[in-house]
Amino acid sequence: MKQLGISVYPEHTTKEKAYAYMRKAGSLGFHRVFTCFLSVKESKEELVKNFKEFCSVAHEAGLTVSADTNPQVFEHIGATPYDLSLFHEMGLDIIRLDGNFGAPADAAITHNPYGIKIEYNASGTISIDTLVKCGADRENMCMCSNFFPQRHTGMGLQRYIELTSQYQKERMRIASFVTSQQKDTFGPWPVYDGLPTLEMHRDLPIDLQVRHLNAINLCQDIMVGNCFASDEELTAMASADLSKINIKADIIPDLSDTEKEVLYWDKHQSRDDANEWIIRSSWPRVVFAGKSIPARCDTGFTAHRGDILIVNDNLEHYRGEVWIVLKEMEVSNEYNLVGKINANEQILLDWIKPQYSFGIIQ
Repeated sequence: MKQLGISVYPEHTTKEKAYAYMRKAGSLGFHRVFTCFLSVKESKEELVKNFKEFCSVAHEAGLTVSADTNPQVFEHIGATPYDLSLFHEMGLDIIRLDGNFGAPADAAITHNPYGIKIEYNASGTISIDTLVKCGADRENMCMCSNFFPQRHTGMGLQRYIELTSQYQKERMRIASFVTSQQKDTFGPWPVYDGLPTLEMHRDLPIDLQVRHLNAINLCQDIMVGNCFASDEELTAMASADLSKINIKADIIPDLSDTEKEVLYWDKHQSRDDANEWIIRSSWPRVVFAGKSIPARCDTGFTAHRGDILIVNDNLEHYRGEVWIVLKEMEVSNEYNLVGKINANEQILLDWIKPQYSFGIIQ
C-alpha cells in the first residue's frame, strides 16, 4: 500500500509550527515524517531530549519517524551500527543511512534489537545481495531516494527508473520525495529552490508530482521534501486516488450530460491491443449503449497529442468509446473533441500501458 509523508526540520522552526504540521498531516491520513540529523549541531543530550518529544508527538499523530544520518552523525552522538540505543531512546522508527559503514556493519545494523528499520540510499548503487550475503535481515531493510536542493541537480527520470527498478526487484520498499511550491519553504540547509527527487518535478503542482510517481509505480512512500507545504497541497495529496493513473484535463464548456458521464466514468481501461496512436477505452460503448452522443462538427479535423475524443452517433457501433490522442492525426466527424490534457499532465500518458486503469479528473 502506498503511503504519504512530510518532512520537518525542527532546528529551523518552532515546536508549535512543527507539531501543528505533523498533526495536520496525520489528520489527513499521512503515515510518515522525515527529518535530518545531518545538519543538527545540538549536543547528544539536547538531541535525545528534543527528538524524544518530537517522536512522541509524531507517533500521537499516527506518523512513523525516519531520520537522515551518516557515520559522522553516529560519531557525534556516540552511536555505532552495533549500538542504536540512543536512537531507540529518541523513539526513531527508521534510520536512513546517507553514508555507509561498509557491508558487514551495514548488514549487522539491521539486526538491532529495537526493530528500527534501516533505510539505504536508493539514489546510489547498493548491492542488496551483498548485504544479504553478509547476514542483513531483508525484512528490516528499506530504501529512500535523495532529494536535491539545487536546481538542475535532481535525478533524471531514466536514472531514477534504472535504480529504483533494481531495488524493487529486490523486494525493497522505496520512498521518494516531491516538493511543495509554497514560497519560503526550507529544508535542512539554506537552499530554497524546492526539494524533489526528480528534477522534472521541481516546478510542477504537488498533486501532479504525486500522481506521476504513482504512475511510474516504483516507490511506495511519497514524501514532501521541503516544509511547510500548504494545507491545500496536503489536502490535494491526500485526495489523490492512487489506485490508478488519474489525469487532469481541460474540458470544453458545453459538454452534454452523456459526454460528461462517459468522460468521468471511473473504470476506464486501456485496451490490451494498444497502438502508438491512441489510448483507447472501449467499455463505455457497452456501459452507455443506447445513449445518444450527437456529432459536434460536420467535417473532420486534426487531432493533437493530449486531445480527448469520444465516438459520436455517426459511428453508432463504437459510440461512447474514449480516445486519448498520442500522435497528431486526422479524424472524421465521427469523433467529438471533448477536452485536452495540458502539457504538464501529458507526462502521465506514457505510463498508461495496455490494460492499465486510468481516469480523467478535473
